[in-house]
Amino acid sequence: MTETDAARQAPRLANPLAAAKRGARIAFVASALFLAACQSIVPKGKAPATPPTPTRPTTPDVVQGLPTDTARHRVALLVPMSGTNAGVGHSIANATTLALLDTKTDKVRITTYDTALGAAAAVNKALAEGNRLILGPLLAEDARIVGPIAARANVPVISFSNDVSAAGSGVYVMGYNPGQSIERVVDFAKSKGLSRFGALVPRGTYGERAGNAMLRAVEQAGGTVVSMQTFDRSPASMAVAVKALQASSSYDALLIADSGRVAIQIAPLVRKNGGASARLLGTELWNADTALAANPVLRGAWFASVSDALYRQLATKYRTRFGSAPYRLSSLGYDSVLLTVRIAQDWKPGSPFPAARLRDEGGFSGIDGAFRFNRSGVAERALDVNEVGAGVVDAAPRGFGD
Repeated sequence: MTETDAARQAPRLANPLAAAKRGARIAFVASALFLAACQSIVPKGKAPATPPTPTRPTTPDVVQGLPTDTARHRVALLVPMSGTNAGVGHSIANATTLALLDTKTDKVRITTYDTALGAAAAVNKALAEGNRLILGPLLAEDARIVGPIAARANVPVISFSNDVSAAGSGVYVMGYNPGQSIERVVDFAKSKGLSRFGALVPRGTYGERAGNAMLRAVEQAGGTVVSMQTFDRSPASMAVAVKALQASSSYDALLIADSGRVAIQIAPLVRKNGGASARLLGTELWNADTALAANPVLRGAWFASVSDALYRQLATKYRTRFGSAPYRLSSLGYDSVLLTVRIAQDWKPGSPFPAARLRDEGGFSGIDGAFRFNRSGVAERALDVNEVGAGVVDAAPRGFGD
């Protein structure tokens, strides 16, 4: 169990020169990142080029239990700190530390619990120690365990999963939703005159959800899905799917609903088998793959994702403080703390978390741009449309009134 708050970090920043330099690095938070109401399958994210070594963060202090604290809010962070997903968990935990430091809050205490040792054990310990809000867990299967236990204690859960089926009954899903990414890029393609859509989707949960999202998005946009083929990620299966797509009908836009790595394998087959002039489309998974820009076959392809503008600044600060690159999902940890700090301004310590504030129709903004939770408890996000090789071609709105 790891306890973190801004006050406990202060001694580490005692050197005046170091503090001045650090202050310059984090100054952008005051105006650009502090969470405010906007006016107007589970993809874990591709590991960084140099994955962070899954070691326990050096900043927080380890304590046995929580001391009595009536001045600060007790918030639990449930992430894997050991096991297969430890790298992602540590990256998220480190990002929450940065958020506490950047906001300079003295109202929030975050304690980390390792879900790799058992999600039920983690949430029960968190509740026993008086936490009134849970950030995490990362995986949908853990959220389904944590949710009912937390609900009995009237404690909301803000999960980092992107599985919308895990939302509801006090569980809010904050992860990047592939359905929203597909809807955004289909709408953009239709606005550019493309109306006949094809799709290649992987077999499995992610592919099934992506395929259903594609059908809905094209129908809503007024286009036509002329063919949708599935594959199992083997070279032979990919080739068969592309051939079947060619034989079915012509298309002027083709969604490859998989990672950038898979898209790099499939795109040459498409170009040689009936899709020479089709506009290729991708999902939010492409945002984590830096190899796309260097691939000539994928140049000009479109995909929608959260903005990277502020994330790049966060990644720079993260590397400076922790000595390694963060996972892309680390921004979820950062933004969940900004959200907590925002609401904590009107939240009395020791009282139940005011969950109704999470459903503000105006939404909020953070590292990943504008977002809000809908009635189902799923985060709706304002997304950029990116063109491989060219960058952002249609910027996300700043809020939900834009």
